[in-house]
Amino acid sequence: MSVKSTVETLSPTRVRLAVEVPFAEIEPSLQRAYREVAQQISIPGFRKGKVPAAVIDQRVGRGVVLNEAVQEVVPQQLMAALREHQVKSLGRPEVGELQFDDGQPLTFTAEVDVQPEITLPDLAEIEVTVDELSITDEEVDEQVNGLRDRFATLKTVERAAANGDYVQIDLEATVDGQPVEGGSASNLSHEVGSGQLIEGLDEALVGLAAGDQTTITTSLVGEEYAGRPAEVAVTVRTVKEKELPPLDDDFAQLASEFDTLDELRDDVRKRVERVKQGEQLYAARDKALQELVTRSGVPAPEGVVRDEVAHRKEHMTGELQRIGRTWEDYLAQEGKSAEEMDAELAGNAADGVKIQMVLDALAEAEEVQVTDEEFGQEVISRAQRAGMEPQQYYDQLLRSGNAAAVFSDARRGKALGVLLERITITDTAGNPVSTEAIRVASGEGGASGEGGASGEGNA
Repeated sequence: MSVKSTVETLSPTRVRLAVEVPFAEIEPSLQRAYREVAQQISIPGFRKGKVPAAVIDQRVGRGVVLNEAVQEVVPQQLMAALREHQVKSLGRPEVGELQFDDGQPLTFTAEVDVQPEITLPDLAEIEVTVDELSITDEEVDEQVNGLRDRFATLKTVERAAANGDYVQIDLEATVDGQPVEGGSASNLSHEVGSGQLIEGLDEALVGLAAGDQTTITTSLVGEEYAGRPAEVAVTVRTVKEKELPPLDDDFAQLASEFDTLDELRDDVRKRVERVKQGEQLYAARDKALQELVTRSGVPAPEGVVRDEVAHRKEHMTGELQRIGRTWEDYLAQEGKSAEEMDAELAGNAADGVKIQMVLDALAEAEEVQVTDEEFGQEVISRAQRAGMEPQQYYDQLLRSGNAAAVFSDARRGKALGVLLERITITDTAGNPVSTEAIRVASGEGGASGEGGASGEGNA
């Protein structure tokens, strides 16, 4: 008598497997379970690992051993059933309706998300429109003034502080009259109005001169005192204002490799243009992916989306805890209910999963391959962004089991490149836009960037 399995289609993205395993097929796992239990227990009169099955049944219980065997058999037979029925599973199977009695067949069901059938549209029929490239003098001025600000000097003034000034201050925090550990600082430099320190500080500093003192009440973010009101004594030591260098050829020579201000402005204009060309590329990418998903009509597997939402919430909750905040605090800040946030996360996750699936389908249809060199470059690029050595980053990928996911992302990135080459892109003025020309002009190495091609799903 052999293992029997059937598959039932529940939806375009989900199936249910029913598996029946004869008791004879469980016997090898049962014997292994007895050997493992024998190694874990000590029975007087028996060497470790040599305890007979009958004694284990008496002392531990045969039910415990049977359960150990079932824990091994179920995943093995589930994988065998998936292979037998050629089910392309996504995400984690959900096992249910497990029934098993000693000496009888083991039966169970498992629901699993599957790769849906995807019909790709003719890429040549896809048209997207991006904003026309336009650079104003005001945008150039903003960049030049930002550069000018970097070369500003600070001059001590004998007046009250205003927004934009720099002050040297002392801070001392207390809670219920007791000093807070790590809650004091001396001679701290701060730009008034920057919002870089504690809440309420900037408003209190405006109007204070050197030697002035004040006290503000604010909430701390440290773990021990998170959310508790604290009194913070503020003492102003000095007030300094920024002096900007004049915009002339001397400034151009100071701040750049150019001899004149006009040459510097021309270079800034080209830099702004490259940034906007990059924005055109990303806009074309996003719109092309949205159009591809829409025309393909691909559904999102519910289980994969559910797991992705749980993953995102767990990550966000961890980040909030790190800064002393709660999920409820975040919902209040965003002005959303828990249900609204779940719906938003589910929508974003579904979009990401759909993008992954259509790009995988496109890569399959176009027989896209990723060479060892391309995969290596992807690892190097990610390692640089993570501030790690490439080999160290690669070893971490192997340990975490994420190397295949990075390889898949690289393949999707190449598929995205195929998509952008085949579609028609124009700007709002009706001019044709070449993504290859944009990439060359803006210095982009690839079409997607990390995560850009695949969204954030786990398909």
